[in-house]
Amino acid sequence: MSTDAEEASEDRRKYEFRKVLEELEEFEGSGTQLVTIYIPEDRQISDVVAHVTQEHSEAANIKSKQTRTNVQDALTSIKDRLRYYDTYPPENGMVIFSGAIDSGGGQTEMITRTLESPPDPVESFRYHCDSDFLIEPLEHMMADSGLFGLIVLDRREANVGWLKGKRVEPVKSASSLVPGKQRKGGQSAQRFARLRLEAIDNFYQEVAEMADDLMVPKRHELDGILVGGPSPTKDEFLDGDYLHHELQDKVLGKFDVAYTDESGLYDLVDAGQEALADQELVEDKEQMEEFFENLHTGNEATYGLVPTRENLIMGSVDRLLLSEDLTEDVVVYECPNGHTEYETVERRHNTPDHECSECGEPAEVQEREDVVDHLMEIADQRGTETKFISTDFEKGEQLLNAFGGIAGILRYETGV
Repeated sequence: MSTDAEEASEDRRKYEFRKVLEELEEFEGSGTQLVTIYIPEDRQISDVVAHVTQEHSEAANIKSKQTRTNVQDALTSIKDRLRYYDTYPPENGMVIFSGAIDSGGGQTEMITRTLESPPDPVESFRYHCDSDFLIEPLEHMMADSGLFGLIVLDRREANVGWLKGKRVEPVKSASSLVPGKQRKGGQSAQRFARLRLEAIDNFYQEVAEMADDLMVPKRHELDGILVGGPSPTKDEFLDGDYLHHELQDKVLGKFDVAYTDESGLYDLVDAGQEALADQELVEDKEQMEEFFENLHTGNEATYGLVPTRENLIMGSVDRLLLSEDLTEDVVVYECPNGHTEYETVERRHNTPDHECSECGEPAEVQEREDVVDHLMEIADQRGTETKFISTDFEKGEQLLNAFGGIAGILRYETGV
């Protein structure tokens, strides 16, 4: 079972990935000189170095001197980065971005970024050279949140599989020996009906065993299960309690699906979109409901940068709530009289001048960093959980727009 610490670590890793992707999306190169390399975990580093060396040699044929130089410099930087790795890349592989980006005023700046162990495995080796970095595969991985079990069945066949984010993965299938509704000559109608019911029961047990084998080991990671098929099959299957009881509790709903082959798994996902969307937001909604309840009934809630930061330092925050769409830095100012103040500034915007609110003196910038990193570092030191809240529902949107994307549920009243 994943612990709160593991979930917080995973949330932090996803946030860091999103931040790097946002940065990479902004970069542009003059001509095809931005290099992206996707490296799967089973690809030997020596093979990658050999490929990069070959590309460096072939880049000598590029007609534009500037583009040629920039591509070769990017490839050299990638080779230098690869020296830090042994035989194979980290788990799930890695992606390296390098190139001369447009820094304005006709100037360029060479940058190199490495993303290790993405959320999903890098499926194949890719070398890409263009005016933009290739980030679409990573964006798809970031969208791949959630693990759902899928079961489609009728009395003839069944398929089970996974929905991992937006990817459907068929895994197991079975065909039944249930006879048709027409009995053969020589059989009594009563005996035929009994044998048919036995065959249906046996098939449902086989489907349940198939689903149990696949999903019970993952039951603590499962966000839910969808069951599909024609009526009354899916109803009989669920009402008969064939599934393992821990899986039965995970069923989000049953849906009418015409096909029960592999294509039926895709139809099931389409039919269950509303249930899936609701489930993905369930925890976020619960966190925000608790926050608003605490806000309205007492003082066990905090919001905004300065009060939340003070409560974090005091150790009084049980859960730090941060909007997934928070894109700001925190700036630390200090005036000549020793007063320190904090302010948020939109990321990549210039740092504004600041006048001390206590004495009116001009204040100087002491530090500027990502506000999420700043608050999470304090939260980690104080044993506070951090929860990232989606803006795909009303109260999640309120967190961002009305409370600055920063709030906390307190352990006790503080008056701050």
